[in-house]
Amino acid sequence: MPPSQDAPEFDRTGAPEAMPNGVSNAHSRRPSNPLAALSVSTRALWQRVQLQYLQERETGTWVNLSYIFSGYRSWDILQNLSHFFLGVFVVVSFATIYEAYYTAPALSLLGRTYRYNIIETAVVFLVLITSGVIYFSWRRRPMYLIDFVTFLPPDRLRISKELFLKLSNDSQCFSPESIEFQRKLLDRSGVGDSSYFPEAMFRAKEIAANGGRAGHVLSMASARQEAEMVLFTTVADLLRRTKTRAEDIDILIVNCSLFNPTPSLTSMIVNHFKMKSSIRTYNLSGMGCSAGLISIDLAKDLLQCHANSLCVVVSTENITQNWYLGQERSMLITNTLFRLGGAAILLSNRGRDVRRAKYSLLHTVRTHRGADDLAYRCIYQEEDKAGIRGVRLSKQIMDIAGETLRENIFRLGPLVFPLDVHIRFFMNLARRKYLGQRHLKSYVPDFHRAFQHFCIHTGGRAVIDTLETSLRLTPEDIEPSRFALHRYGNTSSASVWYELQYIERSGKMRRGDKTWQIAFGSGFKCNSAVWKCLRNISERDAAPEAVAA
Repeated sequence: MPPSQDAPEFDRTGAPEAMPNGVSNAHSRRPSNPLAALSVSTRALWQRVQLQYLQERETGTWVNLSYIFSGYRSWDILQNLSHFFLGVFVVVSFATIYEAYYTAPALSLLGRTYRYNIIETAVVFLVLITSGVIYFSWRRRPMYLIDFVTFLPPDRLRISKELFLKLSNDSQCFSPESIEFQRKLLDRSGVGDSSYFPEAMFRAKEIAANGGRAGHVLSMASARQEAEMVLFTTVADLLRRTKTRAEDIDILIVNCSLFNPTPSLTSMIVNHFKMKSSIRTYNLSGMGCSAGLISIDLAKDLLQCHANSLCVVVSTENITQNWYLGQERSMLITNTLFRLGGAAILLSNRGRDVRRAKYSLLHTVRTHRGADDLAYRCIYQEEDKAGIRGVRLSKQIMDIAGETLRENIFRLGPLVFPLDVHIRFFMNLARRKYLGQRHLKSYVPDFHRAFQHFCIHTGGRAVIDTLETSLRLTPEDIEPSRFALHRYGNTSSASVWYELQYIERSGKMRRGDKTWQIAFGSGFKCNSAVWKCLRNISERDAAPEAVAA
């Protein structure tokens, strides 16, 4: 069934509106009930970031040239020049051959030159051969995305909002105030009633029977069971769909932020599928929701070094041992957002795979603000005052996310926009900066000039609303993000793949279309990946769901 038939009716009236003097609606009617104050203030902080972004865009103060020039510095100049000179050489060669073929004196002259000037001819061929060797040695190998699958848990693990609150109440770990607070967060989160929890979290009554101690339920064994279900199901379905043998995989990358056992998750997969001993494995942990795109960037670099290779990337998050059972509100937010999910992607740099590949990778841009102490601690795993472990979200996360997003966009822009956009931007900048026309509004390019599809990380409803307004996107542009959040919840690093799957199932993906994937993560990080579609993708060819038993 096409996803448009399953898509819920979203509330489009919840977009924030600016109040006079920069005061948001949320601040103007802040509830007296302290339980609702934090959830309303969270939405108000995103509105403040959005309002500041719009105001700076009008005045031109949002432009940071250092970010923009860093994007230009990331151009592959050698490859671009080699393409230019190769094109010039081909044109000149064809023109010469054409002229010689249709002009007898010229053909005779060409023959006499080859006959009597053997040294010059040899030098010319040597230069051509050397140029070809240099070009093929320095050119970047293309990276193809052959196919991907997303993880669909069994129906027995489906959790509605009411069931989530019932399990929280059955565990007897939360106070009535904390239960009510989580209920209010759920109502505003954008998560629907069809997301999934791992199996161990349905055993809340066992936690209550043990006096609120969850160690025997949310155990390492339960976490391994969750990881094995996601990893083995998605990888097996990916190999089956692409008709690839496990022993043919050369590189394996797994990212999971909060579960890092020994042996590693990559070792689990290698052992289960009996992969070859020469496989190169990489296990990424602690890198947050943007780790999926970090894995893509790592795969890109590895495939530049190792020719004729296949790479599998698996993105997931482990929920079992990260159900926060305390009372601190800054740590309760993650309970209402994060859900069970995962994705597996098959990548290749082999030339023969271009015929069956869906996409080729054009660009990856990574922004890491870990040098800033506030950014470093805005998403922080630690124990609360009672010694209960959880992930704390600071109040500064909205401002930090906005600034990190801005830097990432400025670095990405020079790589993706057409030439006329660059000319208009610098003409506008010169008029405002050097010709005294400070009243002139800053030139803001239309992102639809660079991308046809958008996969925005499902960090929450407020995040999606803010990016929709700030980037001047349409409701159709952010529909994949809203659907993925409503249907699956925040599946962390795998969320952008659920969104790409939704676009494929809608039948809108066409050859030549460019898709922008963007995600945020702890550290604080904002990462982007740009893909180019290589063929029309029908609903029948869309990425499947790997259904667990």
